[in-house]
Amino acid sequence: MKRKGFTLIELMIVVAIIGILAAVAIPKFANLIRKSKEAATKGSLGALRSAISIYYGDQEGTYPTTLENDLVPTYISEIPTAKTGISTIADSNDVDYQNDGSGYQGIGSGGEGGWMYDQATSGASAGQVWVDSTQFDTKGNRIHTW
Repeated sequence: MKRKGFTLIELMIVVAIIGILAAVAIPKFANLIRKSKEAATKGSLGALRSAISIYYGDQEGTYPTTLENDLVPTYISEIPTAKTGISTIADSNDVDYQNDGSGYQGIGSGGEGGWMYDQATSGASAGQVWVDSTQFDTKGNRIHTW
């Protein structure tokens, strides 16, 4: 009588192969999740910048004083959430403000995460918005340079 089935060695080899595949695949999936969060934040950043541009045009050359009061709900339904994909930085839609037109020098000073908006009416960075983080993205670039 011939028995059908797998030997213990065959089963152990299959389990080992599955373990190796899992060890390779899980970090790749984690990286894909981070990349998707970065892409979502870049899209949200584009939406915020577009809303600021439309406001600027409608108000004939005046930037919004605050994003929450001037843009919502007329130009954008809500302040989107900035998701960096970095486990030590919480997803946030908080906005930190500066008012000197000097660029993103204040990034990270109010804590990491959320947005930074320059309320200045003149200067190179007047009316600009950035992700408030000094960390690096998956490509090695600083997040606030997006």
